[in-house]
Amino acid sequence: MAILEEPIKEVEKLKNYVNGEWVESKSDEILDIINPATQKVISKVPMSTPDEVNEAITAAKEAYPEWRTTTPLARVRCLFRLKELLEENFEQLSRVQTQEHGKTIDESRGETRRGIEMVEVGTGIPSLMMGYNLEDIATGIDEYVIYQPLGVFGHIAPFNFPFMVPLWFSPFAMATGNTFVVKPSPRDPISQVKLAELVDEAGIPPGVYNVVHGGVDTASIFMEHPDIKGITFVGSTKVGKDIYKKCGETGKRVIAQTSAKNFMVVMPDADIAATIPALMTSFFGNTGQRCLSGANLVIVGKDDTSYNKVLDAFVDTASKIRVGYGLDESIQMGPMQSIDGKERVLGYIEKGIAEGAKLLLDGRTPTIIGDYPETCFVNPTVFSDVTPNMTIAKEEIFGPVASVMRVKDLDEAIETANGSNFGNANAIFTSSGKAAREFQYRIETGNVGINIGIVAPMAFFPFSGMKDSFFGVLHGQGKDVIRFFTESKVVIQRWL
Repeated sequence: MAILEEPIKEVEKLKNYVNGEWVESKSDEILDIINPATQKVISKVPMSTPDEVNEAITAAKEAYPEWRTTTPLARVRCLFRLKELLEENFEQLSRVQTQEHGKTIDESRGETRRGIEMVEVGTGIPSLMMGYNLEDIATGIDEYVIYQPLGVFGHIAPFNFPFMVPLWFSPFAMATGNTFVVKPSPRDPISQVKLAELVDEAGIPPGVYNVVHGGVDTASIFMEHPDIKGITFVGSTKVGKDIYKKCGETGKRVIAQTSAKNFMVVMPDADIAATIPALMTSFFGNTGQRCLSGANLVIVGKDDTSYNKVLDAFVDTASKIRVGYGLDESIQMGPMQSIDGKERVLGYIEKGIAEGAKLLLDGRTPTIIGDYPETCFVNPTVFSDVTPNMTIAKEEIFGPVASVMRVKDLDEAIETANGSNFGNANAIFTSSGKAAREFQYRIETGNVGINIGIVAPMAFFPFSGMKDSFFGVLHGQGKDVIRFFTESKVVIQRWL
């Protein structure tokens, strides 16, 4: 069927992209890339040797001097060409994401679009990278600031957004005059191979952008290598803390955007008809595998009728979500990306039951549209009577599991959310401007949603984060990431 057209048709061993060439790894360690919906092997990825990782970093270092002296206008012309190629290959790129990750084709198209938006904003570097100045700071003396690139940067990518997340950083790194080395997730690295093919076609010079496959050992080389000036990372808090520490020890800059436990607060005056669809996308979009996913649904108010109205609508709508292979346009939720991801989710469901939460919607025995193995599938799951001290209320599940809490008022809702170790993206649904302002003023989270279920900043705003959801000083995207990839050189001059 055309609707299930798969762009990856043959199993091939992926190559590294180093210094403008596709290089086959000599590693004996090769992993299978498995389509999580069909369980078919679609590619093989090598775990590169230390020498191969070092060669990629050396290529980036050697390409830096010429790229750094290339004018900003010339650099962004390459990005303009890349943007055109991304548009031309939009559908294929999206289908690759669904095939290797499992998300729905609609979600993949959204990911592709957001990635392209990063490139679009990066093309504004001739203006965004401008410094500032002041005449006559003293008699006959002027002072000004120049933003200059630093060298080689490395990126350690997550599995949940294999195409988009590296683009949170690479267009800005390259546009500001740095060179870049990406280590894709070994779970779904094909998207980055396809992106590198387009980078090459766009005419970005050899060595400016490199892709090297690998796992933990490759990431460790990134953090220890003296020629890498900084690391960008998106992933778990545990790993992010380690990266933050190691980068500190080696004097590297770091952006580490990490785990989340997001609270979606529904006030009694919320527009339920508009709120429920937003909550569905928040809790169950991308099969709950994103740091912006809703995790704890906090229903505010003492009135049982109001509480039950929200809860019943939430459970009823979640129960009707169509689960299956994401290349089917009618599917609303795909599988978990991996079997170990599914096992982790099932373990949390068991913990929720054991700790006394009420299981209202049980997704452990999945209903799947189409004839596909259950291996990675979990259906939407909803718990009620969840308390803040329960494991499912505190820890990131990273799957389609919703924990419903009930609080008496907005103060208790804010206190409950602020009691979390995480501070990534909390939201409130209300018709009250007063309640919304109180929430955004007091909530301890980097990204705040007002009647928004997925609090995803646009490319020209920073992707913020607080507490155990972020380690570093400057965030990804927007002006923050431009500052991250540049150093301020202060010039004070007097002519006699």
